[in-house]
Formats: sequence, structure tokens, C-alpha cells
Amino acid sequence: MAGIYIHIPFCKQACTYCNFHFSTLLNNAEAMVNGITREILMANDFIDDTQKIDSIYFGGGTPSVLPAESIEQLHKHIRQKFSITSNAEITLEANPDDITAEQLMRWKNIGINRLSVGIQSFDDAELKWMNRAHTAAQSLKCLEEINHAGFKNFSADLIYGSALQSVEKLHQNLNRLFHFRVPHISCYALTVEPKTALHHLIQKKKFPEINPDVQAEAFEIVCRLMQEKGYEQYEISNFCLPGFCSRHNSSYWQGKPYWGFGPAAHSFDGKNKRRWNLANNALYLQNIEKNNLPFEEEQLTQTQQMNEAILISLRTSEGLDMEKFAQHFGKTNADRLLNHAQKYISSEKINLNQQHLVLTQAGKFLADGIAADLFF
Repeated sequence: MAGIYIHIPFCKQACTYCNFHFSTLLNNAEAMVNGITREILMANDFIDDTQKIDSIYFGGGTPSVLPAESIEQLHKHIRQKFSITSNAEITLEANPDDITAEQLMRWKNIGINRLSVGIQSFDDAELKWMNRAHTAAQSLKCLEEINHAGFKNFSADLIYGSALQSVEKLHQNLNRLFHFRVPHISCYALTVEPKTALHHLIQKKKFPEINPDVQAEAFEIVCRLMQEKGYEQYEISNFCLPGFCSRHNSSYWQGKPYWGFGPAAHSFDGKNKRRWNLANNALYLQNIEKNNLPFEEEQLTQTQQMNEAILISLRTSEGLDMEKFAQHFGKTNADRLLNHAQKYISSEKINLNQQHLVLTQAGKFLADGIAADLFF
């Protein structure tokens, strides 16, 4: 099984913390949709289009800023080119201010069966400094509308660990999602990415630096409350009620193939090749007009493959399967990794469960640092 990702490179406005590829100029949105459609239909030696597609993800940017007809156009041509399973997970990222009863029914009629809603916070002061386009009231209303429209499978994003967020506000954010029994919740620690507005504000001392101790406390609160409400932490930042994990995102962590269309979209062949499209809207469209695929590509070395396996596997609840690691990369490398991991096993940051290296709760907040230390 494989997945398809469509990158819609448009947003109404730039969030303070965001470093994704997007434009706030929507005047060429129709041309972009036509360009992505052409890319989907173009011959592509990287793609094995005989594989069944189990998930389609419209991400960005903000796909919900497009007319429903544009999403329908892209979805129709994906189905024309690929063989889609009958129960495929088809996700659309949406912001609360774009969600109305009418739009929900349009998306549902197109075939969208899962939504990922960028709520981030229910506090208007936080939303304002994030430069989000929606209000807390719009977030509450959109969750009501989603439930009323009959969407059984949907997700909400929250950000924690900002200087403006008290423990009380964090509890309030989570409790509002619990009230709506949101089936899937993604919680991300606020991170400072280079060249973002947040990075510049911190450099100019106009916003406090991120406090890792505050974020660690917030992470513990998130994990504890999720567990109390019956959510499974199946990946470091992702929590779901039973049966509602994201199939599409899980395919990334499991190393399955996926194909990306649109500017800046990434693809992976499931083995050792990675490809990414040009992150420039104008140049992307110019190349597509000439029937050129504007991409760069790399062949992963064995060391890169091993390090990637460590990084993505440790983020999941299943952990790193040492038997599979030995099969793919050799017993010598597996033994070396296990020996290196002993210090984290001894310090109770990692458990060795039936030949799986699994981060403990104490180790999860340090996941990226532990993985980097275990790299070859």
C-alpha cells in the first residue's frame, strides 16, 4: 500500500512560527491547481502506479482556502491515474474560519472522509500572536459543525509550550477537545524555526525564548490527560481514540512509499530513494507548462537509511524492531546499536520489549536527542 500527498501552497496569512512553503497571494490558485493536475497525470519513472493507494492527504499551506471544485478536480484526476482502495483514508487540512456546514457537505460529497483542523489554541490572545486567521469562537463552532455534518474521523492540532500559555490554559485547550470527543489530536511543542517571524521576534528580544523545562512540564500534562481520557499515544505528538490513528501519517513512520504532488512536495519509494519538488510556485508552474518535473532527488546511503529507521521508529509506540533492523542492515550494526542504547535502557529512557527499543514516558520528550545520539 502507498500514500499520496498533495501540497496546496496557499494560506490567508503567515503564522508567526511557520516555515512551510506557501504563498498568501491567491491570484494564481487556479493555475496552480491546473499545474498540480498536470503533474499527477504526467509520466513519472519514480512512481509505481500499479500499487494500491490506501491514503490521500490534501495538505499545505491551507487546502481549505480553495473552492471545493478545485479539491474535486484534483481528487478526480488522482482516481483517474491511480488505483484507490475502497476504504482509503482521504484527509483534508482545514482551518476553522473556512469550515461551514455548506463546505463540509461539499467536501463530504467529493469523497473527503477525514479532516485535520488547525485549531492550535482556544485562547484569542495566543491566536493573535500566532497570527492565526481564526478566533476561539470559530474553533468551537467548527467542531460543532463537523460533528453535525457526520464526520466520524477528524483530527485537531494544538500547540503547547509558548510563553503566553499557562498550565490552566493548556488544560482548557485539551478539555475543549475532550468535550467534543475529537477522535484524533496532534499536540506539538512550539519550535523556533530559522527565518520565521517568531525567530526574528526572539532575536530582537520582543518575545521570550522557549523554555525547555516549561515545555517538558506541558508535555507531561498532555500525555497524562490524554491517557486519562482513553487516548493512545501512538506517536510522540499524536494521540487517538481506538481505531482512529492517521493511516497516512503512520505510513511515513513505517517507511512505506508515498508520492507527493505540488511545489515542495516530497516522495519516497519505500526503499532508498527520496525526491522533492521545487519550492517555488512560479518556477514550478513554468516547468510543468513545459512538461518538465521540477524536482531534486537523492539516493540514501545505508547509514542514512539506518539513521532514518532509528529516528522514525523511536517516535512510535511500537518502537524500533531490532530483528527487522538486523535483517535489513546486518547483525553487526544491530548489535552496535543495542550496545549504544544500553545507557538509555539503564537510565530508564528506553525499554527493551520483546526485541523492540521503545521510549519510556521519560524518554519521549527527549526523542530527537536520543535518536541523534544513537545515529551511526
